[in-house]
Amino acid sequence: MEYTFDFVGITPVLSFFNHQLNTSTPKKRQGAAYLASDRCTLDAFLESIETVPQERGWNLDRVVDSVIAFWLRNGEQVQHWKRRLEDAGSENLLVARVADFSALKAEFESLLGES
Repeated sequence: MEYTFDFVGITPVLSFFNHQLNTSTPKKRQGAAYLASDRCTLDAFLESIETVPQERGWNLDRVVDSVIAFWLRNGEQVQHWKRRLEDAGSENLLVARVADFSALKAEFESLLGES
C-alpha cells in the first residue's frame, strides 16, 4: 500500500478535536486520517502518526516514510504552513491528511457521486 501526506489547513484546537470525535466510528475510519500539531516540524507530525488507529491495518513504517518524503520534497510548502501557523496564534493547530491512495481515491469518488 502506498500513502500520501499533505497539509490541509489551520483550525482552532477545539474544532479539530470535535472533528476527531465525530469521525471516531469504525465506518468513518476507512478513509483518510487527519493529524494535527501545534508545531510545524517533522518530529511533531511523526509523533502524531501514533494516534492513527491500528484498526486501519496501515503499515505505519510506510506512512512515516511518506511523511518524511513529503517533508524533503516540499520545503517551500512546509515553510509556508509554518508561517501560517505562527500567524494564527497558539490556539490553533496545523492539520494534515494521511491516506492510502486507494482509500483517498474512493473517498473523492464518493464525494463526486462516482462509482
